[in-house]
Amino acid sequence: MVDEQTVLSVEQDSKEPSSAAEDEPPGQHAEWNSWIWQMQHRIRSADDLRRYMPALDPDDVMRAAERFPMAITPYYAGLMRSPGVSDPIYQMSVPQLFELVNSPYVSDDPLEEHDDMPVPGLIRRYPDRALFIISSACAMYCRHCTRKREVGVVEETISQAHLEQAVAYLREHPDVSDVILSGGDPLVLSDHQLECVLSAVRSIPSVQIIRIGTRVPVTMPMRITPELVAMLRRYQPIWINTHFNHPVEITPASRAACAALADAGFPLGNQSVLLRGVNDQPEIIETLCRELVAIRVRPYYLYQCDLVRGVEHFRTPLTRGLEIMEYLRGRLSGLAIPTFVVDAPHGGGKIPLMPNYIVSMSPTHTVLRNCEGMLVSYPEPDLGQATHRREGGGEVPQPGVWELVSGKASAIYPADSSRIQRRKLRHGS
Repeated sequence: MVDEQTVLSVEQDSKEPSSAAEDEPPGQHAEWNSWIWQMQHRIRSADDLRRYMPALDPDDVMRAAERFPMAITPYYAGLMRSPGVSDPIYQMSVPQLFELVNSPYVSDDPLEEHDDMPVPGLIRRYPDRALFIISSACAMYCRHCTRKREVGVVEETISQAHLEQAVAYLREHPDVSDVILSGGDPLVLSDHQLECVLSAVRSIPSVQIIRIGTRVPVTMPMRITPELVAMLRRYQPIWINTHFNHPVEITPASRAACAALADAGFPLGNQSVLLRGVNDQPEIIETLCRELVAIRVRPYYLYQCDLVRGVEHFRTPLTRGLEIMEYLRGRLSGLAIPTFVVDAPHGGGKIPLMPNYIVSMSPTHTVLRNCEGMLVSYPEPDLGQATHRREGGGEVPQPGVWELVSGKASAIYPADSSRIQRRKLRHGS
């Protein structure tokens, strides 16, 4: 099992220096495709990073990294193209001075996870599920992380004592049927360490579903080895949610990692975070969702950025997320549209937000709006109430919303939508 205060084995057993600086150009090292090599050679200093970004200003980077740790896999650093805010990979991975500027509304733990932690590492906010933090390390430390307060400060796996406490709690609370393994990142554990946790959780009869939240298919896709996949299959059903934020993160390597998991029967979802200056353009999210579906990853959530200290520069207005959702509807199939959610402060949980498609309601009819702006009167079921219709039947000329609500008209069409134009062409009118 996992020893008390076990430090990540890939770091502890390293026989090589942790610095990424070597003679080989980035991407050319003989062990590049080894996930252990990638973990051992994560970029932690500005000097290491300048091998990838020669124009980098190291002082600003290290001032921010003194407050919030930096670690970037050589693989992920290789996706950067320029040192600045125009590069999404740079923004998501390289410390910036913006992280030291905060509004009065942010805090270290805005979701109050510690207040919903009955035993160390186990967060229970909902009646039927619990989130189990089994690692404080990641392959790459995202600058928008909701757990910046503790992730990466000390890199540890779950201790034996805490694992036993969590398992005992879950046994005593059989109403918890869904356990999410999180961190940090669960997949930076060794296969053996991860299997110890999976075996313990799967031994609880009331646990039906195990979910794993991981970003390694994005930041270190070589971690998805045949050995890992074979081990995970022994503990099905397992659902895996990953974290692509931008289309440039979908590479041949990340596609192969997702294919290996999907081919093995793991349902895959994606949880993106809406980040100002990174992916807050509707076209970027549309492209991301299309490409995710193409690699068999279902867009699951689009998160509003949390009120976390050090993340204020990434936050967008809620209206921006709603504009993006409005844009996606009608352009993408429902399969490719995520749910836009706010993880509410004070432990309020996930609240879905969407554009308002209900225009008006009455006991007999509800007026709905579609993505084109078309207004439709939807008749409610007759539950013994009188239905008011225009005498003589038929539609009233030039109806308004009142006519739709009262049932005197059934639809108001936009004058010149592309769909109406296609209908006219089809019917030759």
